[in-house]
Amino acid sequence: MASINDIANEFIREEIEEFLEEPDEIARTIDIFAQATPAMQTISAALIDGDHHTVDELTEAALEEGIEALEIMDDGLIAGMGIVGIKFRENFIFVPEVLACARAMKAGMAYIEPILSESGIDPIGTVIMGTVKGDLHDIGKNLCIMMLRGAGFVVHDLGVDTSEDEFIDAVEEHEAPILGMSALLTTTMPNMGKTIDAFIDEDLREEVKIMVGGAPVTQTFADDMGADGYGKDALACVALAKQFLEEPEEEW
Repeated sequence: MASINDIANEFIREEIEEFLEEPDEIARTIDIFAQATPAMQTISAALIDGDHHTVDELTEAALEEGIEALEIMDDGLIAGMGIVGIKFRENFIFVPEVLACARAMKAGMAYIEPILSESGIDPIGTVIMGTVKGDLHDIGKNLCIMMLRGAGFVVHDLGVDTSEDEFIDAVEEHEAPILGMSALLTTTMPNMGKTIDAFIDEDLREEVKIMVGGAPVTQTFADDMGADGYGKDALACVALAKQFLEEPEEEW
């Protein structure tokens, strides 16, 4: 098993030691960065620092050096955003810092996405994402969307204040097997349950896996609402979506 001393970048080591508290997340993050090259760790560090100019320059330079686009995306951009997501979830950073990091990731993905599109790599699945009715918060949702797209999903973003009918229409239109709902307000959390009930009423519940998330949302709440899964952060959201795709159809 990798140790933190296997990570070359001092900034990354300090971020892990200062901001990560859960043992499984620490171990997982160390493993991710220990196998990444120093160049990829430098991209991650710039992203975590919200330095979009440096991410732009380093991504372009890495591609010119012949480094694969997927490696830059996975080991540089997505790895860095994983730490950002945890820091945001634990209230170590707030919306302005997250927006800066998101801007940095977009700067890197501006080079990566055209390459992946031209390569003809098929998407691994389709996800519908939206913030529930009555809730206008979208930072956490947007982090999840960036991570899902980076992981190879096609994501249709319904934005905020999304009604039950809008979720249903999108799932049917795009034939999406996965739906993600977000809420930041405790007053809007029940609308997740109302949306799930609406899918049941339309006889569509068995056609889609539903995952929920957001600061006040818990596994217990997700279970009570009848959701198929709960993601506590953007990394968990991606892992859950991949898990859904791997499950045999008879388990749906």
